[in-house]
Amino acid sequence: MVGDSDGNPSLRDKIRNLPKSPGVYLMKDGQGRVLYIGKAKDLRSRVGSYFQDSADLLATRGPEIAHMVGLVADIDFLECDTEVDALLQENRLIKDIQPRYNERLRDDKSFPYLEITVGEDFPGVFVTRKPRRKGVKLYGPFTSAAGLRDAVNALQKVFKFRTCELDIRAADDKRRFFRPCLLHSINQCTAPCADRISREQYRADIDRLKRFLASKRSVILRQMEQEMKDAAADLRFEDAALLRDRIKAIQSLSLSGDVDEHVQPEVFHVDPRAGLERLAKLLRLDQAPRIVEGIDIANLHGEESVGSLVCFIDGMPFKGGYRRFRIRSVEGIDDYAMIREVVQRRYKHAAEGEELFPDVILIDGGLGQLHAALEACTDMFVKPPMVISLAKREELIYIQKRAQPVKLSRNDAALRLVQHIRDEAHRFAQHYHHILRRKKVFEEELREGRRPPPVQRPAKSGKGRNRAGGKGEKTRRKSKTSEAESAGTERLFGSDNPGTIGLPIVMPEKSGGQVPDADYRQLLDGDSPPATGNDEAQVHPDVE
Repeated sequence: MVGDSDGNPSLRDKIRNLPKSPGVYLMKDGQGRVLYIGKAKDLRSRVGSYFQDSADLLATRGPEIAHMVGLVADIDFLECDTEVDALLQENRLIKDIQPRYNERLRDDKSFPYLEITVGEDFPGVFVTRKPRRKGVKLYGPFTSAAGLRDAVNALQKVFKFRTCELDIRAADDKRRFFRPCLLHSINQCTAPCADRISREQYRADIDRLKRFLASKRSVILRQMEQEMKDAAADLRFEDAALLRDRIKAIQSLSLSGDVDEHVQPEVFHVDPRAGLERLAKLLRLDQAPRIVEGIDIANLHGEESVGSLVCFIDGMPFKGGYRRFRIRSVEGIDDYAMIREVVQRRYKHAAEGEELFPDVILIDGGLGQLHAALEACTDMFVKPPMVISLAKREELIYIQKRAQPVKLSRNDAALRLVQHIRDEAHRFAQHYHHILRRKKVFEEELREGRRPPPVQRPAKSGKGRNRAGGKGEKTRRKSKTSEAESAGTERLFGSDNPGTIGLPIVMPEKSGGQVPDADYRQLLDGDSPPATGNDEAQVHPDVE
């Protein structure tokens, strides 16, 4: 049984236009509900395989998937840089959305980490799914727990670190009477528990291990591969097989994500209220902020430049407050000027007293982006609310009127909250940027004759027209939104599948349409605006 793509030209065209790159695909039914989520090395080939006439889904995937494909009315996707990134994104989306036809990854089991307890006198190295809160250096998450354990075993033969849970302190003189375990006898541990190595020498070994984990490991892999070939040429096949297994184990270390980018909320759960209270203390506010808006910029070499704004209320995303902006006044690459334009266009009505400012404005960037946002407020002759910026990599928080940035611990509740807001703004900006890029590429291919022109279908009579015979205003607005391929993040999840990429938080009840900032008070007091039936995030009137 195959899907009815022949009877759905728009679905067939969408599959044909999918990129041939790694990513995650989301299959939806006619009501926008996500039925199934999967990953792919090649999105176009993988998704197209479900709808081929020769596909025997009943035999290869089972009756549930065969039935599900017949219900698919729309397909969405997320492009990823690597297959590992696609696997981690798939895991996150399945856990957040819980699609009906996904059997795997729906539980609360997380990917493992490699943990080094750098806060101890003699750091230990562990494979764990529940890392410690403080005093550790984390690597991962890793997509293969077995491969990670094999890699740790191979690395222990070289760096001879401990993997025990003993509380070993350098000032404990009784260590010299302790009998080391078997790992010391087979030369896999230097036995700091028995005072067989000094603290300085042991830490030097741990530092070398951290440098190795942070490197690309290409040099040592080439050396081990040459040793394997030499052993095979000398007919030492057992040694060659051992080296082969060690090479595979070390290569598995590359199958990992980034600790900050691929956050697993099951591991680092943060209560939004705790994050807001911690943020208020950090920013020296009288009370915890309720409305936080995040701003980010996306462009490719200065082309198709866009800005995004996301709104969080009480630590949870309020998608009716999402906005997107196509940059108008800036040519080329100038993030600072783009930030100024977005801030001015977003808050010009608030500057005139027609809307409310949020409690905190978060800018994705460093000190320069923060100054650009403050300059935009100065140009509008208004005193801005609390404006901060969050720089990537070092995760430094720059705060207005403070000379030095603030660096928080990785598990700090305030840092986790602003990271989530920053990442959501980044995702929303990239989503709009990719829409414009695909549209530009499509138009270029159409002009060059590499793509057939779209078929013009006759309009249905009687629907969406007012008494005078012309299209109604509501239909025109809906058509404009459809042409832009939906501004809102509901496009990813479907109207009945709320969820976010990052934190497993409960979504506020959808407002269904654009809510003026002046109505925030109603929302905060528990009175939601009446729903209009449109679940997509709204485009600001000053956007396009």
